[in-house]
Amino acid sequence: MKNIYHIFCKEIRHYFFSPIAYVVIFIFLAISGFMFYNLLLYFNLASLQYSRYPFLLKELNLTNMVIRPLFHNLSVVMLLLLPALTMRLFSEEKKLGTIELLFTTPVRRIEIVIGKYLACIFLFMIMISLTFFYFVIMAFYTNVDFGAVLSGYLGLLLLGGAFCSIGILTSSLTENQIIAAVLSFGILLIFWLLSWVSSENLKFIEYLSILPHFEDMSKGVIDTKDIVYYLSFIFFFLFLTLRNIEEK
Repeated sequence: MKNIYHIFCKEIRHYFFSPIAYVVIFIFLAISGFMFYNLLLYFNLASLQYSRYPFLLKELNLTNMVIRPLFHNLSVVMLLLLPALTMRLFSEEKKLGTIELLFTTPVRRIEIVIGKYLACIFLFMIMISLTFFYFVIMAFYTNVDFGAVLSGYLGLLLLGGAFCSIGILTSSLTENQIIAAVLSFGILLIFWLLSWVSSENLKFIEYLSILPHFEDMSKGVIDTKDIVYYLSFIFFFLFLTLRNIEEK
């Protein structure tokens, strides 16, 4: 645990002593803030229109019209931005030649992988936690289903963990950060698009898609099979990362 902590702290310092963390967080908050504003504006306009027809007011639902779409939009932004957080984890050390020094230290390679992965997850958690203020603002003016909000954040956390596990793998495959980011995005996009498979004979492939398991949580539904899916997904790609660097 001590070695994992040292690797974790080293990576966190590197994130915040470089512009990577600030740029990614700023872009994420700018885009998510814009999305939140437009969803809330749409909800307010719909409320005014529906007020003229009382029988339509029952169709107004803050969770379905603001909260759920916001979480879905955040997942799309994560798909685009998280490869930028993971691309340097191993690629930069390979390019600078410090990876050999790291491997000669009395630190097991599994501790290196876990330490780097946890640092990326920690930064990601900071990034998404800042969006919680959106729901605090809404709570001042209307009733917010915080059960659905917390379920959505759990989904984002597991989804982000899956994204980072692929990102750290691609970073371990090349010393070029751009290639690592593009490769990570490509693999993530493939797992994302698997949800388009609807054939009864290909249900297993559809199950492998990373998106449907998140959509249930964005609705406020927490299912054990979705949690198991994401944890298995993360473990599998971290295992591949470990196997890859053990061969170096």
